[in-house]
Amino acid sequence: MPLRMARRAAALCGLACLMYVVSGFSRPSALRDPPGHPEPSRGTARSGRIEPAGRIPAQNQEPTVRSWQITASRYKFDPPRIEVFQDDLVKVELRTEDIAHSLTIDAYRIAKRVGPGQPITFEFRADQPGTFPYYCNLQIDDGCRRMRGELVVKPRS
Repeated sequence: MPLRMARRAAALCGLACLMYVVSGFSRPSALRDPPGHPEPSRGTARSGRIEPAGRIPAQNQEPTVRSWQITASRYKFDPPRIEVFQDDLVKVELRTEDIAHSLTIDAYRIAKRVGPGQPITFEFRADQPGTFPYYCNLQIDDGCRRMRGELVVKPRS
C-alpha cells in the first residue's frame, strides 16, 4: 500500500511540474506585483523585431564591456584610476609582479586577492555613479597600506 501512494504522489508532482513548464513559468497570483505596479510590457512587432510597448528602442541593448588590466606592484596600482560609465560591465584582470596584493572596492563589495604569477579576472556591473576608492587590504608589508586607486563611474547621459 505505501508503494502505491508513493507512486501516486510522484505522478502528481510530475504532473504539477509539467503544468508549470507548459504554462510558461507564470507567477501565481499571490506572488504578482501589488496593485498600481505597472504590468510588464508584452511588446509589439515593428519592422520584424519585438520591442517593448511604449518604449523607444535603444540602439545598443547589450551592456558595454570595459576591460581593464591592473597591475599591483611596488606598492601602487597601475593604472591608479579607472573610468567607466554607469551600467557598464567592468572586466578586470588583476596581476602582481612582486608579492601578494588585493584590490578592494568597499562600495561594490569587491575584495580580490592575487599572487605573483597567478592573475585573476573578475567582473562587476558599475551600477552606482560616483568616485570610489580602491585599495590593497593586505598587511603583508607597510607599503600595502599606501596602495590606493579610484574607480570613477560617470552617469550616462
